[in-house]
Amino acid sequence: MTQDTLQKFIFENAAVRGELVDISQTWREIQARHQYPVAVKRLLGQMVSAAALLSANLKFNGSIVMQIHGDGPVRLLVVECDSQLRMRATAKLSGDAPIADNAGLTSLLNQTGKGRFVITLDPAEKVPGQQPYQGVVPLDGEDVATVIEHYMLRSEQLDTQLWLAANDDVARGLLLQKLPLHGGKAEANPLTHEEALETWNRAVMLGRTLKEEELLTTTIDVLQKRLFWEETIRVFDPVHPSFHCSCTRDKVGNMLKMLGQAEVEDALAEQGKLGINCDFCGKHYEYDAVDCAQLFASDAPAEALIHPTGAKH
Repeated sequence: MTQDTLQKFIFENAAVRGELVDISQTWREIQARHQYPVAVKRLLGQMVSAAALLSANLKFNGSIVMQIHGDGPVRLLVVECDSQLRMRATAKLSGDAPIADNAGLTSLLNQTGKGRFVITLDPAEKVPGQQPYQGVVPLDGEDVATVIEHYMLRSEQLDTQLWLAANDDVARGLLLQKLPLHGGKAEANPLTHEEALETWNRAVMLGRTLKEEELLTTTIDVLQKRLFWEETIRVFDPVHPSFHCSCTRDKVGNMLKMLGQAEVEDALAEQGKLGINCDFCGKHYEYDAVDCAQLFASDAPAEALIHPTGAKH
């Protein structure tokens, strides 16, 4: 079976880098655990591609959690990807209202302008007192790619262009990013601002020739050659995204501790035992009265299971 693949490349003697990603097996594993409307799957798949593309440049051992909080038929889209490109994703709908196959980002998540895009960078090994970094911006754009482009420019001061597409079988994406003129490669091969801008504009122009259907039906190695055959490009070793859910019984128990003993005891009195399913992988956890009593008998404080972004089990 062909592995999911993310391919990095850089324009030689130019301040532009790029990435192409092809996610099929991981994307099908995510979908197998849920039954989402076509339009929701399309948006979530685009976010899966985008999360892989952004995670490939993480400079720390940890995870990126990407979320869109909505005010329409879709309440939440969540994708988490760590520095090893292990991924999981889920969506939460607000009701049983029918969702048209061609519904877009605005109608699904930003009907009254209250939708929000959130990125959290969560280091795996935090120093005492360290909190995850979180950026929150309005849903400024008509599609996932535009929202992320605006976020990257506003929050990271990086000119970024994204092309994203997803269907039932595959989630693919292309990222182009303009590098700073000082530091690393650009400093060793200095360019004038005019030269850097010319190269960047040419790369973006080539990227804009890419159509959604072409992105969905063409392998990324062919796409790279087709788009940039006239450019001098250095290609790096590919890396391979995969599905992985980090839920554990300890983490779910920690979530119950965060709810508080009184609330947990009320739920036990009503239900007899607590059954909790992971939103990402569907794994089922059960806690009876003895289990819950043991949770609260511990003197250890509840650690933050739920990312500040709201990605939770």
